[in-house]
Amino acid sequence: MQRNLIRSTFLATLMSMAAIAHAAGNHAGGHDHGDAAIGEPGNAAHITRTVRVDMADTMRFTPAQITVQRGETIRFEVVNSGHVRHEMTLGTPADLLAHAEQMRKHPEMEHADGNAVTVDPGQRGELVWHFTQAGTVDFACLQPGHVEAGMRGAVQVRANKS
Repeated sequence: MQRNLIRSTFLATLMSMAAIAHAAGNHAGGHDHGDAAIGEPGNAAHITRTVRVDMADTMRFTPAQITVQRGETIRFEVVNSGHVRHEMTLGTPADLLAHAEQMRKHPEMEHADGNAVTVDPGQRGELVWHFTQAGTVDFACLQPGHVEAGMRGAVQVRANKS
């Protein structure tokens, strides 16, 4: 029970932070995903490796934790093994929560962003991303109610070895 209270408090705090960031204009033009902090869309000619990610109706990604090296360009092969639409969107926690709020208001919203792929049930898609900074890059399914149900994960981006 205490774990649920902590989780709820954490989620509420993140949502408040996202709302403040959004109100402050950090979402200029509607789609500033903090790309400098999370990397940039990758060039398919420079793919380092492919990581398969499954999305299920249990509201989970498998794997939910992924490790890459700074500088890698990863092809995420994203498979929807469920019966409802899912998506994988990369971003900062604040941007993901702000975007999830927009999706709740406009559930029919379609994405054309380089940091996201939406996949219909039983289908697969791909997302190619170049990780330019060491740190953590979060990802989530922003379909209404999915991130709130726990459909999120993280990419740990390790600094290059000297």
